[in-house]
Amino acid sequence: MSTMPAAPRLDALTFDLDDTLWDNHQVMVDTESGHYAWLDAALARWLCERGRSTMPRFSERFPLPAYVARRQALAEAHPLRRGDFTWLRTQALRALLTEFGLADEDAERWADAAMQRFLTLRHQITPYPEVGDLLARLGRRYRLASITNGNVDVRRLPLAAHFPVAIAAGELLAPKPHPRPFLTALARLGTPPARTLHVGDSWRDDVEPARRLGMQTAWIAAEAPPHPLPSGVHHLTHVRELPTLLTRLDRHTSTSPLWRL
Repeated sequence: MSTMPAAPRLDALTFDLDDTLWDNHQVMVDTESGHYAWLDAALARWLCERGRSTMPRFSERFPLPAYVARRQALAEAHPLRRGDFTWLRTQALRALLTEFGLADEDAERWADAAMQRFLTLRHQITPYPEVGDLLARLGRRYRLASITNGNVDVRRLPLAAHFPVAIAAGELLAPKPHPRPFLTALARLGTPPARTLHVGDSWRDDVEPARRLGMQTAWIAAEAPPHPLPSGVHHLTHVRELPTLLTRLDRHTSTSPLWRL
C-alpha cells in the first residue's frame, strides 16, 4: 500500500458493488442464460397454446450470441444509453421478438416479462461473508454510499440498510468513469472529495475518475501492482482489508484517529 502525508479526516466512503462486495461472475452467467432459457421455454408454450407450434424455437432463430450482439449494436447507436443495461436488454429483446413474428404489443409484453425474470435472477447475489458486519461497523463512523454501473438495485438487497445513498450510474445516463455519479453521491452525502474514499475493483471505472475528483481510493485487485501507486491510491486484495487501511489512514490525518475495530 502507498504511504500518505497528513490529510483531512475521512467522513464518507463510497462503494462499487459488483466484484467489490461480492463475486459477480457466476451471478451474471446464471442470469444471462437463465432469463433467456426462461423466455425460450415460456414463449414456446404460449405459441403452442395458440396453434403456432410449427414456429421454430426463439433460441433457434436467435441464439444467445445474437441477443448479445443486438445489445452491443444498440449501445453503439445510442451512446447516452450505453450504461443503461436494463433499457438495452429490453429494447434488444423487443426488436428480436418482433423480428421473430410477434405483434408489437406481444413483443413488448414478453420482453418486459423476460426482464422481470432477469432482474429476479440478477438480485440473487451472495455478499462476501464479512460484508454485512463490515458495513454495519463502518456506518457508525462514516456516511456510506454505493455507486454502480450495474443494474442491481441495492434497495432490493439486505445491504440496503447500510446505504442511505445509492447511485445507479446507468439511470443517470452517465456510467462510470463519468464523474457525474461520483459528484451526485458526494452531493447527497454532503461531503467534499478530499474527505471521501471510494472503494472499487476497476482501475478505469473506479480509481481514475475518483482520483481525478480529489477522492482517495481503495483499489481492490487480486494481484499487487508491479509499480508504485499514485498518492492517495491504496491497494487491497479484498474488501475485508479495508478496516486495516482506514486505521492506517487515521494515523496520517490532521485530527486524532476515530476509526477503530
